[in-house]
Amino acid sequence: MRVTAVSGGIGGARFLRGLLAVLDPADEVTVIGNTADDIWLFGLKVCPDLDTVMYTLGGGIDETRGWGRHDESWQAKEELAAYGVEPTWFGLGDRDLATHLVRTQMLEAGYPLSAVTAVLSKRWLASLRPPVRLLPMSDDRVETHIVIEDEDGRRAVHFQEYWVRLHAQVPTHDVVVVGQRESAPAPGVLQAITSCDVLLLPPSNPVVSVGTVLGVPGVRDAVRSTNAPVVGVSPIIGGAAVRGMADQLLTAIGVEVSSAAVAAWYGARSGGGLLDGWLVDTSDAASVPVLAASGIRTNAVPLLMRDAATTAAMAGATLQLAEQCASDRSR
Repeated sequence: MRVTAVSGGIGGARFLRGLLAVLDPADEVTVIGNTADDIWLFGLKVCPDLDTVMYTLGGGIDETRGWGRHDESWQAKEELAAYGVEPTWFGLGDRDLATHLVRTQMLEAGYPLSAVTAVLSKRWLASLRPPVRLLPMSDDRVETHIVIEDEDGRRAVHFQEYWVRLHAQVPTHDVVVVGQRESAPAPGVLQAITSCDVLLLPPSNPVVSVGTVLGVPGVRDAVRSTNAPVVGVSPIIGGAAVRGMADQLLTAIGVEVSSAAVAAWYGARSGGGLLDGWLVDTSDAASVPVLAASGIRTNAVPLLMRDAATTAAMAGATLQLAEQCASDRSR
């Protein structure tokens, strides 16, 4: 079975780890990673979501933070701060720094991000079974900016500043994805969507993770046209984001913070949208018949990824729902 997943960082990566635990070693997994969170810092290209997927699946992640390397040290960050180099609010760990140095050297040598990601992934993903291929959504520069309002008035800031420096604790008015309209899918992205047997939208941020991938020209049409069942997992449980700032950003774009509203925002494939199936938490079970009536087959299971066992169970439930959706489509 060929499984393709559209993933952001922490939530998507942890879901993927659970998915690998329930798949057959002979299956194949392709992950299309969000790159709109990427940022240039200290002359280095930093790809937070791609790195989080690599480190999580490859066993190098800091499990407590959910991002960055385990056993990390911060001497380079301290030295940069001592020189007064900005920004001081975003720190690169000493072990993590090597990834960004290699990536930047290869980019400056003329290699596209997709080729660089393939090289970096060999260290972390080569021994995985089932095998995992990690693709950036685009080789082009695409950056999410958030329109905020603070003491300096209404202005747009890079997503990383909004999340890391401001902790999403400022009035949020809009999401602007710079360069998205001019971008193209990275090599292999459209084929991974149209030729897979199952297409999954893990519980990543629907606006600035999954949403930015879907916004790359050609990707949304590929999702609509694939023969594979398209199944998503709600990042909202009981009217709140499990982690991150999805609630603030959904509100900023006018979408209610609920599992049902996010599913409706993606839309049913039978009505021109994207979803065949949607997994919600048991606390949101009341939305099951409502979404089913809209054309989205919906199941309710526990969605909190407390540990490896609960995460694997949730991933298994996602594949079961995909089987049900495939059966519906074959009728």
